[in-house]
Amino acid sequence: MIQYVTKDTLEHMKAELQHFKGVERPAASRAIAEAREKGDLKENAEYDAAKEAQGLLEAKIAALEGQVASARIVDETTIDTSKVTILTKVKVTNLNTKKQVTYQIVSETEADLKLGKISVTSPIGKGLLGKTIGEIAEVTAPAGLIKFKVEDISV
Repeated sequence: MIQYVTKDTLEHMKAELQHFKGVERPAASRAIAEAREKGDLKENAEYDAAKEAQGLLEAKIAALEGQVASARIVDETTIDTSKVTILTKVKVTNLNTKKQVTYQIVSETEADLKLGKISVTSPIGKGLLGKTIGEIAEVTAPAGLIKFKVEDISV
């Protein structure tokens, strides 16, 4: 699955991958070696824990490698603000509560609700995609149907 990210996010992902491979992986190998030296592997809880931690680390590395490989950099200067797309900021009014909020539509890895960044694959993100100023987006959320009016779109 292609994942659209900013250049900064891709650099952060690559740095995290390097950390996992260059620091975490050798540390996991050392932990296994130290546990192995402590005797019988059948009754060695430390060895089992170290092997499990290594397995989880390898899964993280594989997932991150996949994300980096499928990442496509989006140039913020070429974003079309006539409609809601990835990396646009959209100011909406919740028609149920009359409250206004601004969201930035981002990839799953960049999503952070505290910063107003919502995933393009979230119910609200999906509902807003492709909408233009003045349009109403109907979003089915766990709390029920929510209607958002698109007030403004920017970068």
